[in-house]
Amino acid sequence: QLTLALIKPSVCAYQPDVSAVLKEIKKSGLNVARSKRLFWTSSEAHDFYAEHRGRFYYDRLILGMTSGPSMALALYGPDAIVHWRSMLGPTKAYRAKYESPLCLRSRYGLGDTRNGFHGSDSPISAARELGLVFEGWDSSWWIQREQGTLPTDQDGKLNPLGF
Repeated sequence: QLTLALIKPSVCAYQPDVSAVLKEIKKSGLNVARSKRLFWTSSEAHDFYAEHRGRFYYDRLILGMTSGPSMALALYGPDAIVHWRSMLGPTKAYRAKYESPLCLRSRYGLGDTRNGFHGSDSPISAARELGLVFEGWDSSWWIQREQGTLPTDQDGKLNPLGF
């Protein structure tokens, strides 16, 4: 399974923290399929977080995501969505500090909106978000390739057209 992981600007501001998070991801058994450094414009942040439009924290969220560089990772592994979100812990950093003190948001989050990270919440969200961040990347083809289920011809050669 693939999921989108974002390391937000508040964490990316300090490179040793980014390195520590990347090491922890690797140690957890998740793998990085793609990565990209992001410098989001307001318009890009609005597109990505459109489902939050109208909520009381929306403007702070957009401001935070455009305050500096962030890092996007396409993570893969068994149950990658649940795995990554369990590493993140509760959305609210102050709650994470009490409920899950070793989670990433507890250690790196600064508050409710600047919680340090984003993780897709479902396969549908992951596909949409991966498509927005990694434009033109066919993640379904990538999954088939990783699973060895791409169509081949009678000689075993890759035949992406399926005939």
